[in-house]
Amino acid sequence: MADRLQFQALCQDGAARRGRITTAHGSIDTPAFMPVGTYGAVKAMAPGELWELGYRLILSNAYHLALRPGAELIGQLGGVHRFMGWSGAVLTDSGGFQAMSLAPIRRIEEQGVRFRSHLDGHAMMLTPESAVAIQQRLGVDIMMALDECLRYPAARTETRTSLELTTRWAARALAVRAEAGPALFGIVQGGFYADLRRLSAEQITALPFDGYATGGLSVGEPKALMLEMAALTAAHLPAARPRYLMGVGTPEDLLAAVGMGYDLFDCVMPTRNARNGSAFTSAGRISIKQARHARDRRPLDEACGCRTCRSYTRAYLRHLYQSGEILAARALTEHNLYFYANLMSQAQAAIASGTYGRMRASFERAMREEVDQAS
Repeated sequence: MADRLQFQALCQDGAARRGRITTAHGSIDTPAFMPVGTYGAVKAMAPGELWELGYRLILSNAYHLALRPGAELIGQLGGVHRFMGWSGAVLTDSGGFQAMSLAPIRRIEEQGVRFRSHLDGHAMMLTPESAVAIQQRLGVDIMMALDECLRYPAARTETRTSLELTTRWAARALAVRAEAGPALFGIVQGGFYADLRRLSAEQITALPFDGYATGGLSVGEPKALMLEMAALTAAHLPAARPRYLMGVGTPEDLLAAVGMGYDLFDCVMPTRNARNGSAFTSAGRISIKQARHARDRRPLDEACGCRTCRSYTRAYLRHLYQSGEILAARALTEHNLYFYANLMSQAQAAIASGTYGRMRASFERAMREEVDQAS
């Protein structure tokens, strides 16, 4: 359909690929990171500031927006883009992650997920069909099918039962989406069993989704296992569709996943870490809370061109954080999101020039050197 997502792979370096996703609200060059705006806002950042940093796609959450202020209200007010004042594209998670994270207040059934609202306790039934209806009412660009995400570790029998439920839900989601409207992505599960990952990928990719996501990672497992399962799943996703690795992660994880052939990423890490006083830099992470920064006249990152690094010293940022000033969260968040956007831009350029492996190795070497110096 003309208004559904289109994807074009522009060039490739090994498995890493540079591409372009076109939506009704503009194009996104990939690989791309999505800032997380769960409630319709990326914490500490205005939509225009995200645009200035180069972001063209952000992630929000259909479950949370359905609870407050409600999908009907947002639809009546012109859809989520107008509601937020955001000109770019929006991807919404359906609520599958909440089915895991809010386990004490939910029950999973064949029909869907029965929640007890964490806001006021009222009952809510989220089904594959209602998840699509909510996201269509919000007017997003990319919808996610409802899935079941298990915590680590999970028994093999439980994982097999869960992935097959996710497949049945995926087919139901496809059956009810509008003839014309947002794109819909399916999610591969399968836990941490290689054969079950392959089985889930086979089942989900047999369905005509507009893109495919790898879910169920970064749920408490060792990093090496997460990377192993991410790579295994990527190898079983169609090259002609966007590949989305959900909930990952550190800059090093992102570069590893780009090298596996993933196109889209999201994680709360850059924004959450900023609010906790942690900044990502070209020489490793910095905790602005440390006393050693109290008289430091340097910026967070002397190689960074963001507004925070052009304007403020480490000494001032530490003072802001220690004083509980809102500007600390804003300045550190802007820096971290600039860092992530710039990292993706560097990856795109390196793929285009056939130097992605060298770019990634250089970045990881700088991170190791910083760790060695700090230890």
